[in-house]
Amino acid sequence: MRIPIGAMVCCLAAMVGNAQQVANPVVSSSKEIVTRQAAFIVAAADEMPAEKYAYRPTPEQWSFGKIVAHVAQANSHVCAMLTDKPAPDESALTETSPKVTLLTGLKVSFDYCGTALDALQDSQLGDTITFFGGAKKPRARALVELTGDLEDHYSQMAGYLRLNGMLPPSVKPKK
Repeated sequence: MRIPIGAMVCCLAAMVGNAQQVANPVVSSSKEIVTRQAAFIVAAADEMPAEKYAYRPTPEQWSFGKIVAHVAQANSHVCAMLTDKPAPDESALTETSPKVTLLTGLKVSFDYCGTALDALQDSQLGDTITFFGGAKKPRARALVELTGDLEDHYSQMAGYLRLNGMLPPSVKPKK
């Protein structure tokens, strides 16, 4: 079957016309990842019973509570590199903090990151920031760190939930 060239051009033009132009594709794509992972991480932290926050699969691994505290603290620290708004003080969070305190701190840190990402533009990703250890890096490095860290720690949390007979939020049927 032969399709006339004119018909193919019209079809391609229609497809290109339907493609959405995104003003800040890197930041908006990263925000999609952060939003998804935030929902999974908060749901996982909520699902794990308070008495299991001390759970660690092996003595060398972090406790579940340490993961939650770390994510809250890392969010605040890394997202501060993305914005000029001061970060919430999450320094009091420890792996032995009560579940309600850790969950609240976690939610606050994700709200802060959401605000930071809302104000961030792709054009700012080349700006120099002070990264971990005082290293000078492009702001993009902090954005990559944020998304990677959330993926990593949700994976840990999902494994801990499964080891305790629970399904991680990412595999539960949609309601």
